[in-house]
Amino acid sequence: MPSSAGPSIDTITEGGRVTQVGEGQEAEESAPPVMTFGAPTAGEILAERYELVEHINNDSAGRLVWRGVDVVLRRPVAVVLRYPGGDSATEMLQAAVAASRVIHPNLVGVYDAIDEAERAYVVREWVDGQSLREMVTDGPLDPGRATAIGNAAASALAAVHATGMVHGNMHPGTVMISQEGRVVLADARTDGADSQENDVRAVGGILYFALTGHWPHAEAPLRGATAGHGRAAIPDAVRDASGAIAAPRQVRAGVPAYLDDLTMDLLDAGIAPPPSDVLAAELGRLDIPIEEEPYLEPAGPLRFAAETGDEPSPLASVGGRKVAIGIAGLLAVALVGLLIGISALGGDDEPPQTEPVARPSSSVPASEAAPAAATRKLSVSDVRIIDPDSKLRDELGGAERVTDGDQDKGWDTDTYTQPNFGNRKSGMGVWIDLGEEHTVKSVQVSLSATGASAQLFAGKTDPPSTSAGDKLLFTSYRTSPVGQPFEEHDGTTMTFNGFDADAKYRFLLFWLTALPSNDRGYQVGVQEITVQGS
Repeated sequence: MPSSAGPSIDTITEGGRVTQVGEGQEAEESAPPVMTFGAPTAGEILAERYELVEHINNDSAGRLVWRGVDVVLRRPVAVVLRYPGGDSATEMLQAAVAASRVIHPNLVGVYDAIDEAERAYVVREWVDGQSLREMVTDGPLDPGRATAIGNAAASALAAVHATGMVHGNMHPGTVMISQEGRVVLADARTDGADSQENDVRAVGGILYFALTGHWPHAEAPLRGATAGHGRAAIPDAVRDASGAIAAPRQVRAGVPAYLDDLTMDLLDAGIAPPPSDVLAAELGRLDIPIEEEPYLEPAGPLRFAAETGDEPSPLASVGGRKVAIGIAGLLAVALVGLLIGISALGGDDEPPQTEPVARPSSSVPASEAAPAAATRKLSVSDVRIIDPDSKLRDELGGAERVTDGDQDKGWDTDTYTQPNFGNRKSGMGVWIDLGEEHTVKSVQVSLSATGASAQLFAGKTDPPSTSAGDKLLFTSYRTSPVGQPFEEHDGTTMTFNGFDADAKYRFLLFWLTALPSNDRGYQVGVQEITVQGS
């Protein structure tokens, strides 16, 4: 009798169409099926339901891959047949049954697992599209696409890990992107040879491959895709003499610093990776623009806390840590160099100046230029909690304690069962009104615990404090992220810097996207928010 099953397949692409083969291996044309039963033929109906339409390929384990049709539900399916069935098909069927327990939009769906003794077969979702391996053949992806794919993969892992299972087989051949933009993870293993931690690290490999076109795991090459292995070959990462891989930003331009650091941290065996659900929430908060829209259909809204506009300046390595060189500093150096060059090219009648003086940019004489306003703590005229996804709105009290100067008192979220607000909210925030427009230098936020994820927005509107008003506010503010993303924070203090010196701000929104864990669940308190500016 048919029984329900779940995803346990890999993908290859023929003519732009994804076909699902097995065990994460590239299909080999020379791999013959072993059959003691009559070969299937087009038009044959299996289990009185699944009509075989077209033989696609044989996978490297000798299993036959067919495109079929579910004649009951009239939907396309993929059918993977193994000859014979019985004991030899036990692993395939067990993998299908185990994976069937996890249902998620970023996992390939499996419909049936059937053993007929002479043969066994698994009926799975048919996906039109490409594997990530095939997609990157045309060149690395832009950071927005890479982030969306990594987010979907991490979300799928979070669903798998929530059941106590391990995927154990994530690589560019098992990540598929359909023609509609859906990202799907396939081919989970059930042999227990891997761990959830390694699953999370594999997301770093996926991000690295998508951003650079290179695979960072020379010690663990893709199964069926080792270097120099014909059409399945995949380039190794760029490495130095010690074997250390180059960071994505060293391989190509345009990779945001925060995404670069996150990718390298996931690949660093010396840094413990976060749980898959926390990683999914972190990637989900990034909103790096996708160059060609629409392209990917993400599992959830994508947001990014970095400035929009120019690419962040190059990074210099100091003591093994990355330090951003400010754009203003680079411009100042360039200006001095320009003045020196002009002086050096001056005529003989004018002696060159050895100490060039930079003129002020305004028309006011240097002696009359107004001094820059001193940076100070800005006063807050109003503060409230923004909760657009709540109908009860029972977490709004205590907002005034966020700006009262007392670190021991603050506003607390409720306790949730998952870090992403129990999968019930996109987030919650603290809205601040500075009373009038100011130049902002930094925003410092003190929290009750480490491990939260957050971002900062600016806006122009002040809708009423209602559910509809909060939705309107968040929708308008989320398009204006401000401040550099905090790449590090000391203990429980987050600091947002890098504001536009020429911009004025009145309304700010500190937006929480993921909560840290405690002994009861996931919860955090915002103890104090301090805005520095002039």
